Amino acid sequence: AFKCSYARIGGQNVDVVKDPITDPGKKSKKGRLTLEKNGSTWTTVVEGRGNPGNDQLVEVFRDGVLLVDDSFAKIRARADEKEEPVTKVQKTVGITGDVFNNIVMLTDSYKVTHHLQYPPGTIKVYSYFECRGGQFETVCFFGLQYFLKKYMVGSVVTPAKLNEAEEHFKIHFSNPVHGYDPKLFNRASWEYIIANHGGKLPIEIKAVPEGTALPYKNCLFTMENTDDNCYWLTNYLETLLVQIWYPTTVCTQSREQKKIIMKFLKDTGTPQVIEGGGHLFKLHDFGFRGVSSVESAATGGAAHLVNFLGTDTMAALMCAKEYYGEAAAGFSIPASEHSTMTSWGREGELDAMRNMLEQYPKGLVACVSDSYDIFKACEQYWGTDLKDTIMSRDGTLVVRPDSGELPKIVLDVLTKLEGKFGSEKTSTGHKKLPPCIRVIQGDGIDIKSLEMILNAMKAAGWAADNLAFGSGGALLQKLHRDTQKCAFKCSYARIGGQNVDVVKDPITDPGKKSKKGRLTLEKNGSTWTTVVEGRGNPGNDQLVEVFRDGVLLVDDSFAKIRARADEKEEPVTKVQKTVGITGDVFNNIVMLTDSYKVTHHL
Repeated sequence: AFKCSYARIGGQNVDVVKDPITDPGKKSKKGRLTLEKNGSTWTTVVEGRGNPGNDQLVEVFRDGVLLVDDSFAKIRARADEKEEPVTKVQKTVGITGDVFNNIVMLTDSYKVTHHLQYPPGTIKVYSYFECRGGQFETVCFFGLQYFLKKYMVGSVVTPAKLNEAEEHFKIHFSNPVHGYDPKLFNRASWEYIIANHGGKLPIEIKAVPEGTALPYKNCLFTMENTDDNCYWLTNYLETLLVQIWYPTTVCTQSREQKKIIMKFLKDTGTPQVIEGGGHLFKLHDFGFRGVSSVESAATGGAAHLVNFLGTDTMAALMCAKEYYGEAAAGFSIPASEHSTMTSWGREGELDAMRNMLEQYPKGLVACVSDSYDIFKACEQYWGTDLKDTIMSRDGTLVVRPDSGELPKIVLDVLTKLEGKFGSEKTSTGHKKLPPCIRVIQGDGIDIKSLEMILNAMKAAGWAADNLAFGSGGALLQKLHRDTQKCAFKCSYARIGGQNVDVVKDPITDPGKKSKKGRLTLEKNGSTWTTVVEGRGNPGNDQLVEVFRDGVLLVDDSFAKIRARADEKEEPVTKVQKTVGITGDVFNNIVMLTDSYKVTHHL
């Protein structure tokens, strides 16, 4: 967690604290802090009472200047509990460019050596990607276009990249006894790609169109070399392209949550919300701060936006715009966080809430209301003191509890608000708050708790339209490659003039048996089938050639991908693009925040 603990307001020092009655474990620290160490005991001293001379917190950045630049050796030593002083510097220039975008290095280390391991006479390696099982039986494929445009389109192999890679390999693969074996790095074959292909990758990829929803255990894309001398390259690229597991899994899970939300909107008498597109704002992406990287936020956040329109992950907007041509993939509203509320103090919470309504006199505005007492906030502040303003306001106030036991806290908040604002009945007899007020639950939301809450609301007589959800870590982070059992396997090779159908079939796990031979992904009516061993009908193959020899052949819009996720037929957009997207398009500090923070200066 990251919380405000001190502010300077009106010439006064203000110690700030969050202290929700619904969850004492979320009480924040108060005042200016020092982190002190006495012997082996660490203590965070609060309220400015610490000893600055014993503070273990070191100033590392100030006014755009890096003040500490530690070596990896020092960091390792500290992890081994050795004392190491920081390395003080004064650096005013950061590291620019995309230092990770070297295709020769974007693989697992052991793959560098695999060119020596294929059978003599190998000239073709053909592999495929699938979800061979997993939590959700239907998979929504998304993300390949991003990876192709960023890492693979155009002349991506250069002498400079080879030199950089070889410098790493000489150390990385060295042995203290046996030294370094130069044949481990297949430099000559990479130089062949530069000389004969202009640095473009001699690879063909065929994929199901992005946004397509189909049963798991089907082939999603295939990859093979187009130059007999580059058979080793197909599975060298596995490491990079298998990362498609992430946006595909986010997209798949988000789509399943959309199904759940739509079901309960219908079951509780508000199908008109779906007809008007309101359901697309019922699951808001809160995940930017909870993911492992900006790239994860971008690709995972964009994957969620295939199914919804609400997000606070602005990296996802940049991803959708730069890689999928969507000018505005998602939307947000002004909203408060605990720092903007608690900085007013406990006694000033009503004033903080009034300020929200005055600063945003119309439209949607959301306000976190559990800083101290969510029930007092609902009944006294919103429901009494500010009720007339809310009722007469041209828009909707969205009350956000951020602590408490689920689903009880949601039901309690709805009941408190109904006691002050009243309710009406839907066609199914479920209660709905007046349009001026709604609730968003953003704490503890994953696909299971979302459905549990909606079930509890329905059973208690509440319409699903009263509530929106925010989901962060569970939406973008609490999943992994085995959530959908994503795998990439070789199924065919051409060796010594012979066609060889390749299969993995471990006796210790029959579920890991791979598909065999050349594949087609075929559709008959609503039935999808992956046909193996080259027995398929190429005329019915749903896999489309999207990449060949460094050229992007399909460049689909976000709108088309969204339509396919809604099970609408959309043809691919065929192109011939030889230049990918260069530079780090996400490195804009103004955009690297949650959307709602853009409004917090007010």
